[in-house]
Amino acid sequence: MNAEASPEFSSLPAGEGASFEVYGTWLCSNDSCTWRTVRNMTDFDNKNHWMIDRGDGSGLPSVNLVVLSFVDPMKLLTLANDSQTVNGVPIGMNSAIVSYFTSHNVRVMLSVGGATYTAMWDQALSMNAALLGTYAANTAKAMGVGIEIDYENQTSPDLVDLQAFIAAYRAVMPYDASGANPAARLTIDLAAGDRSLVPLCRKATSDWLTGATPMLDYANATVPNGQPVASDAEANWQEHVVGRTNVTPPILPLAPARVTVAVRLVIGSTAEPECNNFSASLQNLTGTFLQTIAPAGAGVTPGMLGYMFWGAEAQAPATCEGGVGAGAANYNIRIPMPPLRQQ
Repeated sequence: MNAEASPEFSSLPAGEGASFEVYGTWLCSNDSCTWRTVRNMTDFDNKNHWMIDRGDGSGLPSVNLVVLSFVDPMKLLTLANDSQTVNGVPIGMNSAIVSYFTSHNVRVMLSVGGATYTAMWDQALSMNAALLGTYAANTAKAMGVGIEIDYENQTSPDLVDLQAFIAAYRAVMPYDASGANPAARLTIDLAAGDRSLVPLCRKATSDWLTGATPMLDYANATVPNGQPVASDAEANWQEHVVGRTNVTPPILPLAPARVTVAVRLVIGSTAEPECNNFSASLQNLTGTFLQTIAPAGAGVTPGMLGYMFWGAEAQAPATCEGGVGAGAANYNIRIPMPPLRQQ
């Protein structure tokens, strides 16, 4: 299906159904999230077609966002060109991959970092954080994608220089509340709740995710080590909304409209219901909670932004229509992604 023929929204009229704006997946390619080879697009489609076609005859995608994971911050800072990298970006993250999704009205972002590249984030920030931010924004603009910050320094993140990175990015790509410019979308990964990545969470919540023109669009409450039961998942996610007053300084509440939550498509080599059985899935069991969670000191509207799924292709089967695709239909996920709630 080409871009002109793609439906703009799912089958229900805009405004009906669930309030989720974001329904996406982190995509790892076939080489453990390095993207160090140029993909054969027939093979790529065979392993990822479920993302652009939920398999129910509607022709609609299963997701409205794909995050290509991961970019090495040091290679981006040096605009590296080698056998695995072009202008700082892995050679597998190319225009063919981006257009594969955007031609079906699926937004694309690049994730910079990940656990493997924590030391590279530290190094790149200390060397020239502003230049890194400028290069990230220029890359986003050239590729027609957004950028996700995945900086997993647990105890001593370089927050001063990360602030400089964000400011430099915004100098090139100002915040866009309409969401019309993909390159203006700048997000950050936080932990599943407020008990990990504490310094980063505190700074992001107080300084980067507030106000009418926030420095960052939203945060992802990312996956824990395993797949929790519904009650534990909800407890994790609620921490972001209510904050934590029993740490010093406290972590402030975060508006529900500034957070997505994450679940796993697989554990080990076993597909989770998120992939193949929506009725038994965590996203189904927690859907009402996620749609209705009320602000608790920040924001106005109830409900978090939506779900993210980890990690497609490298760690998941070649088809997840029965979980993610069915969920997209159940929740009336809008294609393409609508403007995000601002409060």
